[in-house]
Amino acid sequence: MDKVFARFIEKFGEPTDRREVPASSLAHFKGKLPNQLLEYWAEHGWCGYGGGIFWIVDPQEYEGVVASWVEGTTIENRDTYHLIARSAFGDLYLWGKNTGPTITITSTFSRYVIQDFEITPEDMDREVQNFLLSKEIKYNDYGNLFKPAKKKLGTLRHDEMYGFVPALMFGGPDTLEHLEKVKAVEHLILLSQITELQPYSFSDI
Repeated sequence: MDKVFARFIEKFGEPTDRREVPASSLAHFKGKLPNQLLEYWAEHGWCGYGGGIFWIVDPQEYEGVVASWVEGTTIENRDTYHLIARSAFGDLYLWGKNTGPTITITSTFSRYVIQDFEITPEDMDREVQNFLLSKEIKYNDYGNLFKPAKKKLGTLRHDEMYGFVPALMFGGPDTLEHLEKVKAVEHLILLSQITELQPYSFSDI
């Protein structure tokens, strides 16, 4: 294990619900995602960290999610995106083939943050490491609800997330009582269909 991933695990904790990455997936994403990420997949698999608050995922399982969120938006033609990680509450981390980890979608509010900087192909492996080192448990924990949700609803599996029912965009309250354990792909596609994806503005902060 290299020092970067060791530091990541030191912050988040040991993996949970680990799945081996098949050779076919490594071959499929060769040239589409950085070699460093594929090496981490091969060594560590796809799994959750921090008890399931943060997940490194199989992008193929989320192709429909990415398409549903970005189609028809201003970011659609900017790059080709793959979802490489997500939070327990549906923060989506997209990797652009040419732009790297520049887009994060907050699915609960249909908002996105874009970091507009150029990355050379030679920088991509380092950007994977920077991406992992930049992640913090507290920024993936909506309203400090993760531990109470885990206690009430149980530990998440790789295909699950905690979702507000009714969705916040429908006017539902963001309380523990309105959190449910839901299927991640289905819930994320549902959220993408409620309202148009918009960039965060200063008034949202």
